[in-house]
Amino acid sequence: MTLFDDFAARIRSALGKAVPEAASLADDILARIVVEPPRDAAHGDLASNAALILAKPLGMKPRDIATRLGAELAHDADVESAEVAGPGFLNLRLSQAFWANQLVAILKAGDRYGYSVPDSGEAVNVEYVSANPTGPLHVGHCRGAVVGDGIANLLAATGEKVTREYYINDAGSQVDVLARSVYLRYLEALGEAVDEIPKGLYPGDYLVPVGKALAEKYGEALKSQDEAEWLPTVRAFAIEAMLEAIREDLASLDIRHDVFFSERSLTANGRDRVAEFIAWLEERDLVYWGTLPPPKGQEGDDEAWDEREQLLFRATQFGDDVDRALKKADGGYTYFASDIAYHFDKYARGFNHMIDVWGADHGGYVKRMTAAVKAVSEGNAALEVQLSQLVRLFRGGEPVRMSKRAGDLVTLQEVVEEVGRDAVRFMMLTRKADAPLDFDFKVVTEQSKDNPVFYVQYAHARTASVRRQFGEELPDLAGDAASLAAADLSRLSDPGELQLVKLLCDWPRLLRAAAQSREPHRVAYYLYDLASAFHVHWNKGKEAPQLRFIKPDDVETSYARLALVTAVGMVIRAGLAVLGVEAPEEMR
Repeated sequence: MTLFDDFAARIRSALGKAVPEAASLADDILARIVVEPPRDAAHGDLASNAALILAKPLGMKPRDIATRLGAELAHDADVESAEVAGPGFLNLRLSQAFWANQLVAILKAGDRYGYSVPDSGEAVNVEYVSANPTGPLHVGHCRGAVVGDGIANLLAATGEKVTREYYINDAGSQVDVLARSVYLRYLEALGEAVDEIPKGLYPGDYLVPVGKALAEKYGEALKSQDEAEWLPTVRAFAIEAMLEAIREDLASLDIRHDVFFSERSLTANGRDRVAEFIAWLEERDLVYWGTLPPPKGQEGDDEAWDEREQLLFRATQFGDDVDRALKKADGGYTYFASDIAYHFDKYARGFNHMIDVWGADHGGYVKRMTAAVKAVSEGNAALEVQLSQLVRLFRGGEPVRMSKRAGDLVTLQEVVEEVGRDAVRFMMLTRKADAPLDFDFKVVTEQSKDNPVFYVQYAHARTASVRRQFGEELPDLAGDAASLAAADLSRLSDPGELQLVKLLCDWPRLLRAAAQSREPHRVAYYLYDLASAFHVHWNKGKEAPQLRFIKPDDVETSYARLALVTAVGMVIRAGLAVLGVEAPEEMR
């Protein structure tokens, strides 16, 4: 329970004496009472909407309710004052002793402060990246990978049982194009001249070592075979080589999936699970043979639109705009049919809650897939789709032109090699996922306040520096968190110190809100604000010696301040862990 939940409960309890009329209200009305930080810290420590929520059902003026509630809460030992503001908001100021007790609780909780009990929630499948295995990951995949991993980390930190999954699109025509491209590089490795890559094949140099490896394994044996003979062999070899490269790219960002699910496996080993799934739909009268209307822009153009009968899924019954085709004119399955069967497999594996992270160009696919999951689970499961927008690369404000080993794309590996994993992960989470992101190489490598990852990591390094200095100057005092919890924390009375404690107390609420909204960027913002407050207070100590963290002539105050510094380091470390970023002990 966060302190905001605690005070919401205290307000509901105070209603019994302050507003007896509220006893008749339903629980769902009382549940809408919330407590949160005020928008302006000058208004107090906590703000509640209680009076505004209760006014209409009770037929009373909000300010009257707030006044009565405030008078009752003033008897609470932790409440220093209660004030009514605006139309009826209740603002509370809490005692210094209360904040000292909160700091004790933080120190006792340790590095898991704010986290929930592991695996105390439901099973959640988070699918992200899922790029076609036809080449190295590029910077667009990079953002989706970091966003997906950030969401998975948030859910794990708040107690959910998270499975991280990668869907391998290895059943479409693009993998046959990959195989033909690799076969060309195979011939090149055997000494045949390849002057120009034919149009329609993948031209990137990243396939050269794959062709060489193929030649090393098979020699000239594949040259004498027809395409129908060598294609399956080369395709399987190429896919595995690309997947290995993708795993290496993801590992450079410290991203590892629990499951790699092959689309081809849906129709492999003599079993067609897509056909089985379509039969399942047929049994429930959820498919039929019919025709689809022409796409927007082609209405009335008979030549442009080839109207033909197809096997259609009744997607409109589940919220989609139109019904959707499951089979193509040649009898093959559509991508949609395989995607539904895949999500049906997730549901069969016990996932009632699925989260997919897709590129923004797949936005038009969301409604049909959410409808499909609703259908295949018979309403028992839900799919959330988080869209990840484009990344634009700059260097000092100028568009970046890097080496293009992958053809026309800037690879993930190139970005990580230049600026490092931490900078990439943190910066990819400094904006909402559905907003475009500008990534400037100059900004993320400079040591300044304008570089948020440096600014936050530097704050953690400073906390470690204070702890080292304390150990040198006061070596007889224990510096572990449990011992520090026994310090006389009433000595933390400076406004800057209290502001830091209040920011630390907001971490559990922020973490839970970020997980519920699937917005890891909230953690990045919070860490920047906490780091900023810490740096500001550090700098005050340069001009005002009485505010310095360590005062050898005042051991008790030094010990209390070390407790605060330790807690700041713990929370920064916990937040950086959610983002997948290191918390360095030193920075040079």
